[in-house]
Amino acid sequence: MNVKIRAILKKLSNPRVRRRLKIGLSVYGGIVILGLMFKLVYDIGFFNAQSLKSEKNAELPGAHPTLTMKSAQRIVSGALKEDPGNPKTVVNQIINNDPKLATIIIENNKIKKIAWIIDMHLFFTGDLFNDAGYNLTKGIEHQHNINRSNP
Repeated sequence: MNVKIRAILKKLSNPRVRRRLKIGLSVYGGIVILGLMFKLVYDIGFFNAQSLKSEKNAELPGAHPTLTMKSAQRIVSGALKEDPGNPKTVVNQIINNDPKLATIIIENNKIKKIAWIIDMHLFFTGDLFNDAGYNLTKGIEHQHNINRSNP
């Protein structure tokens, strides 16, 4: 057995064998590194594709959150800085439950008003006009028989 090891060591000590061994190991190492780089690039591309797929699914109409009476009340109470447990301004009805622009009816001291919730977090009362100049607030008040003047 010692003879075999000595024969292998003697062959490896030859400069020509050493050079060929270095070239072979360098080529093998290069192939391994190239394979790892391809794997890394593939994984990054796959991850980006999955992210785009998730983003497209989030844009589907059913994926948007819907406004509930509880969430509308929380938004109104937060905007008016009222106690959420005992609010002065109460949400009576959700008229249009669009995730971008929701229309609600609020009541404070037995006075009903039309209010708007934009993007599920901004709240405001007042007149809202469409691009043709039509007052949407007055139209909804007329439609739901809400008197603008204070009794």
